Amino acid sequence: MQLNVQEIMEIIPNRYPIMMVDKVVELTPGSYVKAIKNVTYNEHFFPGHFPGEPVMPGVLILEALAQTGSIPLLKSEEFKGKTGYLGGIDKVKFRQKVVPGDVLVMEMEIIKQKGNIGVGKATAKVEDKVVCQALMTFIIGA
Repeated sequence: MQLNVQEIMEIIPNRYPIMMVDKVVELTPGSYVKAIKNVTYNEHFFPGHFPGEPVMPGVLILEALAQTGSIPLLKSEEFKGKTGYLGGIDKVKFRQKVVPGDVLVMEMEIIKQKGNIGVGKATAKVEDKVVCQALMTFIIGA
């Protein structure tokens, strides 16, 4: 299953300037998602991070992964129409910079779910090189 940006906005509430998912290229509701963020020089954060050496802030890579990770949960029958919240981040590792022109490929595998809480294994890559890994906890609210 693939989703364009309009379909993604029907699932998650994020909008500009914090919308960080451009396209979903693979989706198995309830268990897995692979999504794309095209990183351009026009991003609102690059003028200040850093002048002369634009680098995507690590916290925004994590935000992109969190938005990506909430999609398979919110696309499941159990949680349709609900909102996903980030409940925790563990074992974060940054491995290289993300810069303008990069295509950030984000994957999330939901590895555990109990009630309205899910845990996912997140990976972000650029050109098949891992740039960030983390375990993320999601809480599905009303």
